[in-house]
Formats: sequence, structure tokens, C-alpha cells
Amino acid sequence: MKAGQWDPKQKKVVINDIPKPTAAPNQFLVKIQSASLCHSDLIFDMRPDHTVTLGHEGVGYIETVGADIQDKGFKVGDAIGFNYFIGCCFECEGCMVHNLRCETGKQQLQGFAVDGFFQEYAVVDWQNAVKLPTNLDMSRTAPLFCAGITAFHSVDSCELKAGDWLAIIGCGGLGQYAIQYAKAMGIKTIGLDINDNQLQMAKKVGADAVFNSMTNKDYVEEIKKLTGKGCHAAAVYSASNAAYAGAPNVLRTGGLLMVIGIAPKGLDFINTFDLTTGRYRVKADSTGIPQRMSKAVDFTGKHGIQPEVEFRKIDDLPQMVADMEAGKAEKRQVVVF
Repeated sequence: MKAGQWDPKQKKVVINDIPKPTAAPNQFLVKIQSASLCHSDLIFDMRPDHTVTLGHEGVGYIETVGADIQDKGFKVGDAIGFNYFIGCCFECEGCMVHNLRCETGKQQLQGFAVDGFFQEYAVVDWQNAVKLPTNLDMSRTAPLFCAGITAFHSVDSCELKAGDWLAIIGCGGLGQYAIQYAKAMGIKTIGLDINDNQLQMAKKVGADAVFNSMTNKDYVEEIKKLTGKGCHAAAVYSASNAAYAGAPNVLRTGGLLMVIGIAPKGLDFINTFDLTTGRYRVKADSTGIPQRMSKAVDFTGKHGIQPEVEFRKIDDLPQMVADMEAGKAEKRQVVVF
């Protein structure tokens, strides 16, 4: 079968023919329908010293059900999405926070330490799987299983009510998802980015207002005027330290800074005085654990939320990576098998 892999010796993305994987007794073998490229897929120094299949966002159809999981409510042919940590116990105190924190130490990240989803078939630990709503287009749903679920959790955890204002800082794939989720919850949104094309996409998916924080020097004052006192929360989906540094300025007193994007450096603008005197509050969220997925997936299906995507073929993966590295990917890039 074809697979899009990182080759550490050549230091580039290559397309290889590899054997179909064999599922363990606690796993499904999944025929991948679609897999999508995420910015974190570009962190190549996280890979081992051998070729590994990229991709941690995928959906597909169950091909086989392992011998030990015949009674778990899944069957051959089910359309499923899945999280991307395998080998965890999914039960310990660490796994109830994040599977990266599994106390067994056996957790592995698909698409990084072990083969991911840019291949025709993949294995999935059954605890990671969730059945998909029938109204979601399988070819467009792969981004849900990182970008989408992360965006849902972040908006859902912002402690907002209908009519409140949420700043979406970074209007790429995650930000576009977040705008749609917020809109479905009745929350007003402001998109902030330095890329006008991304801001156009933000308006297209429902942002109430957008501002280019680089070219519009008065954007903070304009946001304060639009919202009354500032946003009730600001969620940062950009991985830029500069994006984080500007976030408190668009918040009202006591507003919430939601940390999502993984920046290369620490957030050195945060200080104890601001926190203790209530200038703003800080929370963080992520894709989270499998036990949290159903709420996000059900909400997505109920409201028919789907991302703007660009369909590609597996042979296009090297160019997809190059486009994302060059900042040319304005939509989620999805390989359909």
C-alpha cells in the first residue's frame, strides 16, 4: 500500500510502498478514507531515526475487529474517527488528563513515533475510536480529529454565554473551526490574523468582524469600541509568541486567555501581578482524551460543521508539506484515498 513518510536519511517526505499493517487483538484495522495535514506534522525532529508514516488526523472504515474487542459496540464497516495515541492504558490518573501522561510509559504518538494515517490502512486502539454522525462527509472530516476537537474544547471551555465576545487569534484551520463552533453556541467572534486571505476565510465561515493585527494599528481600540469593554475571552490558535503577547490587550478586565497554539518560547509577558489582580485569567486546552471526544463529535454532527478543505492525493504529500511550510495553505489539505 502507498504511504506518505518522513525519511530521516534523505530529510524529506517521500511516498513509499509498505505492507498493510496487522492489528493487535485490542485494535481495529481501518481502511483510511481521508487524512489531513496539521502544522504539528512539520515538527520533523520528533520522528525516530527510521522512516515513519506521517499524519495524525484521519477517519475511515473498520476493516477488521480485534479478537479481544468483539463486544465493544463496533463492527466491520463502521465509519469512525480516532485519537492518535496508542499503547496507553487509557485508565490511569495520567490518562484521565492527557494520554501523553500515561503512567505506563508505553504511549506512542501515531504519525510521529509510529506510523500514522497518510497510508491506505492503519491500526487504531479501540479506546480511541468514535462512530461518526451519518451527515458528516467522510472525505472532509479528518481535520475534526485534531483541529476540530481541539477547537471545540477550547470554545466550550471559555466559560462564555450567548452574546459574549470571543477573539479568535489565528484564523487558520483551528481558528476557522472555532468560529463555526462559537457561532453555533451563540457567541460573537472577532478574527485576528496577519494574513488577509485567512481573514477572508474567517468571514466566510461566520466571524462577526475581522482585523489584520499587523496592518491595522488601531485594531485594539476598534475592538474595544465594538465590544464595549473588550472581549470576554481570547483563544490563541497561532503558534506565534507575538500573537500571544498581543492577546491580553483585546480582553476586558477579568477576561480569559485560552492557550491552544504551542509557541516556540515561554509566555514571558504573563506576570503574577496581572493574574492576582484580575487583569485576565489563563486556561489551556487541547484535543484531550478519547473520553471527551463524543461531546465534540456529536455537536459537530448536530450543527453540520465542516471545515474548508483542499482535496489532494497521497502523491501530493511532499508538495502539501512544502506549501504549508511556505504559508501557502489557506485551507486544511486533505488526502482522500
